[in-house]
Amino acid sequence: MLDVRRLRLLRDLARLGTIAAVAQAHTYSPSAVSQQLAALQREAGVPLIERTGRGVTLTAAGAALVGHTETVLAALEAASATLAAARTGLHGTVRIGAFPTAVRTLLPAALVALARDHPALDLMVTELDPVAMPDALRDRSLDVALLHDYDLAPVAPDPTVDSTPLLDETVFLAVPEAFPVDDDPVRAARDADWIVGTPGTLCHTVAIRICQAAGHPLRARHHADDFTAVLALVAAGQGVALVPQLGAVQPPPGVRLAPLTSRRRTRIAYRRGSGDHPAVAACVAAIRTATAAFLASRA
Repeated sequence: MLDVRRLRLLRDLARLGTIAAVAQAHTYSPSAVSQQLAALQREAGVPLIERTGRGVTLTAAGAALVGHTETVLAALEAASATLAAARTGLHGTVRIGAFPTAVRTLLPAALVALARDHPALDLMVTELDPVAMPDALRDRSLDVALLHDYDLAPVAPDPTVDSTPLLDETVFLAVPEAFPVDDDPVRAARDADWIVGTPGTLCHTVAIRICQAAGHPLRARHHADDFTAVLALVAAGQGVALVPQLGAVQPPPGVRLAPLTSRRRTRIAYRRGSGDHPAVAACVAAIRTATAAFLASRA
């Protein structure tokens, strides 16, 4: 019988690429990971990994086993959900991850409703960049996560994660009040300084692509990841910036918001197979209700 814990290590080796990275992700020593993978290889009876220079790669059998591992782990999640549904009442810890604008606008009402309807649930929220959330779901440091991407910078689906759509937001170009804006706000800002996210973030990538689509390069002057700070810089005349709907709830005086055709798309995600877990389903329902109420209040 193959050991599920060792299968997880093999899956993470396929994803992370090195034994050192797997060891760090699981807080093991590299030698301990190597020993566990060697034991899994003995259980399988065929080579699963092979040396390539100083590193290792998966054999064809190892890669095939990783594919089966995702199915096994999803089935275990589904089994856990079935058992949880047979119990009376919801209890236990639910870890929710969300990006900053969702924490500020959508989650508070959802948490209040969950605490009222399911007082035995222990709810924990972590503010996290969406890029890091699939890993956090995989290693069980999160149970539910709000992920987003943009139509101009789509994120490929993760095979270890199931998700359901939550929200499509308008993306605005935030400009100083006196800034001239025509039918194409981004083109009008071709000579402007830009306030953008930290290089490597999704927001930074989207700003580059929007400018490229308008036919001019991005002139990045300031870098800020918090939309409150971004809008304060815009109000101070320091440049223009892309701001999604949730980040533009209360723009300061001196800022104009020009709607663009680009959209930011948010999904509620959870480990593959866990969608029917009563606690996960309760969180999804509460977040949906809170989102609908928030949007209605802004209409």
